[in-house]
Amino acid sequence: MSHAHLDQLIANAVAEGLLPPESTRPPEELRPWPVILLTALGAWLAAIPLISIFFLALNGVLRHGVGPFVVGIPFLLGAVLLLRKRDLPLFVEQLLVPAFLSAMVILAWGMFEQIQHNAAAALFGILACAVAAAVDRRWLRVLLGALACAMWMFTLMPKYGFHHGGTYWLALHAALLLWIAVTLRARAALPHALAIGWGAAVLAGLAMYAGMTFLAGGQVGDSQGELWRIPPQPWDSVVRAGSVLMTAAGAAWIVRRWPSQRTAWNAAAMLVLLGLAWLMPSLGGALLILAVSAGTRGWRLAGAAGMAAAWIIGAFYYQAAFPLQTKAVWLIVAGALLAAIARFGWHGPQSVPTPPAVPRRDPLVWGIALCALAVLAVANIGIWQKEALIAEGRPIFVELAPVDPRSLMQGDYMALRYRSLPDVLRKEPDLPVSGRPHVIARIDARGIATLVRMDAGKPLAPGELSIELTHSNSGWELASDAWYFREGEGERWARAKYAEFRVDRAGHALLVGMRGPALETL
Repeated sequence: MSHAHLDQLIANAVAEGLLPPESTRPPEELRPWPVILLTALGAWLAAIPLISIFFLALNGVLRHGVGPFVVGIPFLLGAVLLLRKRDLPLFVEQLLVPAFLSAMVILAWGMFEQIQHNAAAALFGILACAVAAAVDRRWLRVLLGALACAMWMFTLMPKYGFHHGGTYWLALHAALLLWIAVTLRARAALPHALAIGWGAAVLAGLAMYAGMTFLAGGQVGDSQGELWRIPPQPWDSVVRAGSVLMTAAGAAWIVRRWPSQRTAWNAAAMLVLLGLAWLMPSLGGALLILAVSAGTRGWRLAGAAGMAAAWIIGAFYYQAAFPLQTKAVWLIVAGALLAAIARFGWHGPQSVPTPPAVPRRDPLVWGIALCALAVLAVANIGIWQKEALIAEGRPIFVELAPVDPRSLMQGDYMALRYRSLPDVLRKEPDLPVSGRPHVIARIDARGIATLVRMDAGKPLAPGELSIELTHSNSGWELASDAWYFREGEGERWARAKYAEFRVDRAGHALLVGMRGPALETL
């Protein structure tokens, strides 16, 4: 496309109100992107040690009184003045970015140390907006918009308010309402860029409020998330009703912007989403941002809102307010209804019939098929390995410390603690940084294993076995730190005295059962 043609398209879009009046064709970037990336990397690598030396030299000044302001304000002003230059070399620009961030951190430290929490947050949020107005860098304005949103929320919440579900929800949705007001009114480049960052921060906050998702909690050590706390009545009903109202507002906005969506099938889909919004108090906000962004052609933020909504729906798995089977049934029914609506209710734009086209092989279909085959292959290989270990592994029994049957959303499970393992770990504080450590177990005639020491690579004595440890939320464990069972069987498994494992020649262990005091099967 020629430059003249592109300039004409931009002029037409401005005339129709689709683009801000000051929109122009972006300047051509003559440098290849690998050169830009390497230059930026080199600048950051050069800046970080210099700034570290700077902090070390001024450490005493920064810790006392007005020191952070005496250092941070000139530092920030210098970085902003240089970043305002349009013909700044790329290396110098990237060198200034960590300096700019360091100045902001210094000022934030001073404000939150010297000023009351809410006032400091408000002042720092105003500073972020002022700096965004001074620095004409779109990506930097987006980041400052996200920072301003976080400060707005801090202003509305008490200190450590993240752990108060109702207060956090109110602050988050107050930020959402302000984002809607700015988005619907923004025409200039500055508020538009700030609104993008602000909206992204709201979406991140909604995802944080929902908690962990898609089994991520088991990997990072937080099964229910730090922020999700089921608020007591009447707050529980308030936040759920608010989620429903925001979903309804998003639906109303969509049908207002696109009258063609006023169909019975779309109304049915909205009813399903309203039900999900009641179950998931942060889903309504994400759906509202998705609707407003799509209606104003903010497709990138709309895509981020879709991802946040998927995260929130996945986090529903961890809500302990409902049994796991109930949650599964609700999600299956909702998914089936939405799939049926998508299949039978959407017919696409009406057009004149055309002759049937020659079938072609869609690469997307092949890609989905290959991904499905890969998933099945990985899953079946893992199952085959576990079955081989159960069939061929050596059976051993490890004595348990006192167990604790409890009921959570995953069904019932029993937390496991192995009696001799903590003593062995205390004797070896310096475990390997990479790889998994092994522990030496002495096996008696009945197969009962006593953990005696960490494996240092020395030859094993007769009757000894090396077992690989697995990392869990509480540290290094033997294969698993929990035994899961069906709901209502807690009394049966409370009599467990030994954990039964299968161990192969490489030391891989698999928990296969529980045994009683006389090694009887429970």
